[in-house]
Amino acid sequence: MTSSKPESAVERDQRRGLQRIRDFLKARTSYDVLPLSFRLIVFDTSLLVKKSLSILTQNGIVSAPLWDSKTSTFAGLLTNSDYINLIQYYWQNPDAVNRIDQFKLNSLRDIERAIGVSPLETASIHPIRPLYEACRRMLETRARRIPLVDTDDETGRAMVVSVVTQYRILKFVAVNVHETQLLRKPLRHLKLGTYKDLVTASMETSVFELIHKLVHHNISSIPILNSDGVVTNVFEAVDVIALIKGANYDELNLNAGEALQKRSEDFPGIFTCSIDDRLDTIFDTIRKSRVHRLVVIDEDCRLVGVVTLSDILEYILLEGEGDDSKME
Repeated sequence: MTSSKPESAVERDQRRGLQRIRDFLKARTSYDVLPLSFRLIVFDTSLLVKKSLSILTQNGIVSAPLWDSKTSTFAGLLTNSDYINLIQYYWQNPDAVNRIDQFKLNSLRDIERAIGVSPLETASIHPIRPLYEACRRMLETRARRIPLVDTDDETGRAMVVSVVTQYRILKFVAVNVHETQLLRKPLRHLKLGTYKDLVTASMETSVFELIHKLVHHNISSIPILNSDGVVTNVFEAVDVIALIKGANYDELNLNAGEALQKRSEDFPGIFTCSIDDRLDTIFDTIRKSRVHRLVVIDEDCRLVGVVTLSDILEYILLEGEGDDSKME
């Protein structure tokens, strides 16, 4: 009979840190993660798509809840994916530019059917439900944000309160859970991130090809490499919005290098780490900066992998979940 390998101090701390985070998420509601003061922009489904794009860019946001005023019901969430679907429709129907300008938000489902894309499942949650439940719902639907939907006491109708993102949740954890400092195992020893079959591009890659890669591989970013395999930038799904604002679809003929020059001045930059970095330092970065992913590089700045916020959220919720009973 063989005995199992004794648990090291680092492994024990890692397990305890994860359990403390889960306890915290179960004890807090989805409403708790919202700031004391915030604004919420909701689009009526009768709004023109091109006007919604203008409003998003003017307010520096990349998504908004949808409201059907005819039925007084919550109608889902407008995201980058909807605009990317519109671009694919334009790509397949280049003579339809004038018609595209007249599309309303309630036409987006028709566009999905026209290009053969499965509708994205729209998750939502009541604001007083545990934050842990919201996180699990996001993982199940592969959503990067989730609307908080309440019910009006007088009318009994749905009421959109806000939208919570993965970044806001993880920053909430980084700020409030001291035990994130226990997560001292390096990435090389964690099942966290993508390190094989990475999708990449160069500065010369066309925007249309980049969009096709994003959709085909169901990813939100593509590392840009030079001829030596060195990471020089990252093209993100949100970069598409900057290109088509004002319904100027000619910008889609640009290459990656030209497109990335269109970014706003407040772009937070590209965050990198090494395979030997630990989750405690990554949470520290999330606490200090607006991070959406980390590009894992080696000592020569060559691409090793990509760690997304979805990866981190999945790890802290599911890693060793069946072993939580071992907690002292």
